[in-house]
Amino acid sequence: MRAVAVAHPNVALVKYWGKRARAGNLPATGSLSLVLGGLATETSVRFDPHLARDRVLLDGREDAETSARVSACLDELRREAGVGLRATVESRNDFPTGAGLASSASGFAALVTAGAGALGLQLEDQRLAEIARLGSGSAPRSLLGGVVLLTNRDATTVCEQVAAPADWPLEIVVAVTTTGPKETSSRIGMALSEQTSPYYDAWVETHGADLAAGLAAVRARDFPALAGLAEHNCLKMHAVMLTTRPPLIYWTPATLACLHRIQEMRRDGVPVFFTVDAGPQVKAVCLPQAADDVATALAGIPGVLRILRSPLGEGARLRANPD
Repeated sequence: MRAVAVAHPNVALVKYWGKRARAGNLPATGSLSLVLGGLATETSVRFDPHLARDRVLLDGREDAETSARVSACLDELRREAGVGLRATVESRNDFPTGAGLASSASGFAALVTAGAGALGLQLEDQRLAEIARLGSGSAPRSLLGGVVLLTNRDATTVCEQVAAPADWPLEIVVAVTTTGPKETSSRIGMALSEQTSPYYDAWVETHGADLAAGLAAVRARDFPALAGLAEHNCLKMHAVMLTTRPPLIYWTPATLACLHRIQEMRRDGVPVFFTVDAGPQVKAVCLPQAADDVATALAGIPGVLRILRSPLGEGARLRANPD
């Protein structure tokens, strides 16, 4: 009763920050994201009748902090299968973990895909999304590929692929400015923002217009419109973070230098724009012909430790030969 799945992290162009309901981990708003096929999480799930509890290994180390969320997802899969077996979960990322690169999204998308596979379950995408959301609010987006829309509907979230990777072959250049985990997790940061930021209500109230504009730009393949909208939405979210108490300052000096450089390049005619999630890493989204120039420019900025490059990726999937 073992399966191995691969999933990719995603980066939101129209983001969510905050929860509509703590129970069920429902995002406060919808989101529009790109799946990063150049970065990957591989997760193995093995159900074992000899285990008394679930055991979670992340990058080779026991991870007690994540275990409760992993078990919550596995409990739903166990209910679907009518079994009570505990499992050993081993997950590895080929990119920095917990550092603002959506490792939790790809991790929980891979977890539910592998868990369902190990139990022989044939679940619909919507049910997998509901289970993955218990671990990470952005995990449902990594179940699908390309450009993904996540929206709230009644008491759940619904994911839809807006464009397959081949439909609009965007590339993402990631400037890594730190490799360690961030001091405040997204889950804790969202709760603090909702409680203390004077801008939080405005963020939620104006979000619907951003989501509609972003969706229209993707469907029209309008890169300039998407660029302006994505940067505006990103900075609006970070304004909420900065006005949280205590403030959530995820950026480094290199983060800010990358943002300035990307805007300079676009003013010079290079098709590129930035977005930054809850972390210090900068994601530069560009058309394929600009990727080399963007990577070279960002690599030359002091404080940039590493450049990662990624095309749009596919959704979560089982490995055919797990051994």
